[in-house]
Amino acid sequence: MTLLAAEGVTLAYGTTAVVHDVSLAVDEGGVGLIGESGSGKTTLARALLGLMRPRSGVVRYGAGDLAGLGRAGRAEFRRAVQPVFQDGSEALDPRMTAGASIAEALTTHHRMSRTERADRIAALLADVGLDPGLAARRPHEMSGGQRQRVAIARALAVEPRLLVLDEPTSALDVTVQARILDLLERLAAEHGLGYLLITHNLGVVGRLCRTSSVMFAGRVVESGPTGELLTRPAHPYTRALRDAVPRLGGEPPRAAGRTEAAAAETGCPFRLRCPLAVDRCREETPQAREVEGRRVACHRAEEVLQTPAASAPRVPHGGETPDAPRQ
Repeated sequence: MTLLAAEGVTLAYGTTAVVHDVSLAVDEGGVGLIGESGSGKTTLARALLGLMRPRSGVVRYGAGDLAGLGRAGRAEFRRAVQPVFQDGSEALDPRMTAGASIAEALTTHHRMSRTERADRIAALLADVGLDPGLAARRPHEMSGGQRQRVAIARALAVEPRLLVLDEPTSALDVTVQARILDLLERLAAEHGLGYLLITHNLGVVGRLCRTSSVMFAGRVVESGPTGELLTRPAHPYTRALRDAVPRLGGEPPRAAGRTEAAAAETGCPFRLRCPLAVDRCREETPQAREVEGRRVACHRAEEVLQTPAASAPRVPHGGETPDAPRQ
């Protein structure tokens, strides 16, 4: 069942459109949204969270138009769809303890006694792998991994149906990243959560997401099963992202085309960076079409698919032992 969807959404800052006619559906599993900085991922997420109105198109929560929800409907939406940002400190008031931050979310959406609230805070902290005693600490007294776990606990406090995860591990070091991914994977399974995972890291979506969409210059250029996108990309940009992932023991990543070039204003937006661009790419904007089980906006998708593929990037599990310190 689709929980949250964008249908033909165009978003703009002032007179400048930054997201163009994007459609994306988030169901009860994990959906990835991939792209480099400036591709429009976070702007689209703001619209999906109801923080930005589309210039055109519709954002739907369930079967209803998000813009048309009444007061009760919007309260239910705010409870059901929770964000987790890149840096856990963005969701935490520096003047408040971890326990007070979680309590704030609880009291907004639930009526409970002080004892019930304290018990719920302790249970939430334990659920994300933290000692309940951490409730007395303020953000500056915690590590980056601990802050991110508290932010996740705060999001879970209202019993959401869906999480919007905006680069949830990119501000953390590699070992802590792996632990947070372990945590998200477990929580999604245990709580039956759907999630939209926004990232530039293909290895992360390869582990957590069944389906993914790739954005470039405010447009979705390829979408489909994540495994297919990673092992047999049909768009040159998806391939460039995949090939840029460093691999131990392998050759240094080499970018195809001009990595510094901006998006083209006419024709295919990726053509100035694309090693396969031809005259048609300059003259005609490619429309998304079905190609071997995915949708791709590229005139030469079939040729891209014929190119030998390297192995897909992977993220190590980095699972914690019971005695390992929580970060």
